[in-house]
Amino acid sequence: MDAFYASVEQRDDPALRGLPVAVGGSRERGVVAAASYEARRFGVRSAMPSVRAMRLCPELVFVKPRFEVYRAVSRQIRDIFEEYTPLVEPLSLDEAYLDVTENLKGIPTAVKVATEIRARILAETGLTASAGVSYNKFLAKLASDQRKPNGQFVITPEMGPAFVETLEVSRFHGVGPATAAKMERLGIRTGKDLREMSLAFLTEHFGKAGAHFHAIARGEDHRHVVPDRPRKSAGSETTYPHDLETPDEVEAAIRALAGEVWAWCERTGARGRTVTVKLRYADFRTLTRSRSAAAPVGGLDALSGTAVALARGLFPLEKPVRLLGVTVSGFDLGADHSVADQPAFDFDGADENREDGMTQAAAGAVPPR
Repeated sequence: MDAFYASVEQRDDPALRGLPVAVGGSRERGVVAAASYEARRFGVRSAMPSVRAMRLCPELVFVKPRFEVYRAVSRQIRDIFEEYTPLVEPLSLDEAYLDVTENLKGIPTAVKVATEIRARILAETGLTASAGVSYNKFLAKLASDQRKPNGQFVITPEMGPAFVETLEVSRFHGVGPATAAKMERLGIRTGKDLREMSLAFLTEHFGKAGAHFHAIARGEDHRHVVPDRPRKSAGSETTYPHDLETPDEVEAAIRALAGEVWAWCERTGARGRTVTVKLRYADFRTLTRSRSAAAPVGGLDALSGTAVALARGLFPLEKPVRLLGVTVSGFDLGADHSVADQPAFDFDGADENREDGMTQAAAGAVPPR
């Protein structure tokens, strides 16, 4: 989807159309979760601190997120996908892989499938989507960014290796800022540079990921589209507008975060065995503590008690605390918790280390973000 959250807000409020819009928190430690294309012209991007975004675009309009609306629209779009193929792998509320090699409507080419799906989304939701069409997930993802917004791009098998060679590695899905910086230090800036590195060299410097980088540099990716991938963890974290300085403040915040995580567990039926607490000091040094049990955490009191006990293991505090997080993992295999159930954003705090889970805290449950 194109600037999904911001586009939903502009669709639902005509007064926002044509304006630079950011969904997220506008306070000092806020973060931009989504930016309209009008805002992007000023350099505003998702995951950018709100203060910086406002410096780039003084006219930027901040809108609080409406998760229930985004989830409902996402479900509409998912229903459209499933009319064409059962092989839908959601990455988030606004993005998914589809395998349409054999599709339910018998459409002969993936290009036609993508064109028809995009037209259906526009007609039924009033929102635009962009599509990438290719012979594997890695290239389809790259292609999806080529003609945004409201566009479509195809990478054929003949095009694949040459297309990868020309791109900067920072554009590769799965290569984050830290990995891109490491590659830069090793003299790897483009797909061509990456392709020239041996498997042994990449494994030495990047461990298990080395084999993946070796393959994608050649346009190879054998991963299947996996419907409803199980979620590995669910967590909630907050960057606070003012640093927490006392153990009592930290414990109160931990209990609030545990409450948010348990509310998600109750809603989805997911039960995990491992509890993790994350603490980030004002100097950005981050500590984590985990505890696993033989049986899944059975209730809010158990989750909260374990999380607080883990936090107490970090006392006395060495410095003021800017961020806290509580995560549950090690889910029972039978639980219903696909990756698309919940977005992973800390909207009113700097999105410094997103979890693969739920970081949507209710405003006011802890010191406002």
